[in-house]
Amino acid sequence: MGVDMGEWRFQRDGIKAFRFVRCELDAATGVARLVYAFDDGPELVETITIPGAPFALDAARAAAVQRALQLLHLITGVSYYKAAVPGEIRIESYTIDAETAALLESVYLHGLGEFAYRNGLNLHGRIRFPHGADADAAAPALGLREHALVAIGGGKDSLVSIEALRALGIDQTVTWIGGSQLIKACAERTGLPTLNLGRALAPQLFDYNREGAWNGHIPVTAVNSAILVLAALLHGVDQVVFSNERSASYGSLIEGTGEVNHQWSKGWAFESAFGDYVEKHVAADLHYYSLLRPLSELAVARQFTRTDRYDAHFSSCNRNFHILGERPANRWCGVCPKCHFVFLALAPFMPKPRLVGIFGRNLLDDPAQTGGYDALLEFQDHKPFECVGEGKESRAAMAALAARPEWREDELVKRFAREILPQLDATELAIAPLLVIDEEHRIPAKLWDRLRAHLAA
Repeated sequence: MGVDMGEWRFQRDGIKAFRFVRCELDAATGVARLVYAFDDGPELVETITIPGAPFALDAARAAAVQRALQLLHLITGVSYYKAAVPGEIRIESYTIDAETAALLESVYLHGLGEFAYRNGLNLHGRIRFPHGADADAAAPALGLREHALVAIGGGKDSLVSIEALRALGIDQTVTWIGGSQLIKACAERTGLPTLNLGRALAPQLFDYNREGAWNGHIPVTAVNSAILVLAALLHGVDQVVFSNERSASYGSLIEGTGEVNHQWSKGWAFESAFGDYVEKHVAADLHYYSLLRPLSELAVARQFTRTDRYDAHFSSCNRNFHILGERPANRWCGVCPKCHFVFLALAPFMPKPRLVGIFGRNLLDDPAQTGGYDALLEFQDHKPFECVGEGKESRAAMAALAARPEWREDELVKRFAREILPQLDATELAIAPLLVIDEEHRIPAKLWDRLRAHLAA
């Protein structure tokens, strides 16, 4: 047990160890408690709440739930570990094998890549999870029912997945974490069953931040993935579905540093490693995958334009979503990289009046947005640290608009045509090659052929 907060002070540079103290789940209430600490400091208790309790679990499913709970405990620890990045990690109430340690070290190292870059830290060789012997056997199949928990974030991508699964007749529950009213409204707009999961961080973390803790971006999708895996097992369903496109696998190229991927845990490297781990070590018939992995951001944008059902409800603007609450006065701030990119990605596929109506303004006719769009185009700047598409997608979209009468007189499109387009290779600006459906994914085989036909239609 830790000591009282009044007797212990967070001193970032003096902390020696980060401790995974214990994790526990009350199946009668659906509340999981994840407990951490630094050195002999106070316990940091995060809670995850999964509605639907009490859960009746047979022995095999109870064992799988325990494995998923430990995985969640280990991955979610990244939120706290980063406060001091100490050189020692301790796991106190259970042991892990080498394969689990390797997964965690990858998640922490790559998932904290932007955090390390912004804080001038080198985490290579520093993150070492202690482990024992390898696991004796692979996890068994549990006989989970065919049903998908589909993560929704309120943006265009998850809505494309939801509508694709609906078209294919796949039973699904629209699932989100936290109290966002924007996401809730979007989820309810689907007309499908919903599941709202709760997450409450240890309150001391915010105190530590005020006292000089390291702070910055964490692999949120990795944490959310682990939460949904636990929820799927408790509800006895066989699929956890995210909506991360193939563009998420490519980061920002920083001169002198190399690639730093803001959305690493949305990329293929995480999805493939985490999904394989879940099937091998948690439950053989629990499938974790991204439905949109075969698509580029532009291909997802084209899919979204098929329906206007969500035009007045969706928002991909990250400024609307904050850990301490949202700012929902407007669904689009119009000045962040996500707003810039979503507007540009939709423009080649959507009538201009519809798009301007969604955003409330024409972002491409505002000279004040020049710097933001230059970053998306990777022109005199690197790709923003946001979940946006590749530079080649932005350049192709802008080139397409420069050829269209309804767009080419807008200020930023005119500037692109005048100053940037002459410097580009015209053979690399076609949109069509970027819409090709890729074959690298974890989508279940029995679903893939029908999904491919749906996406290609």
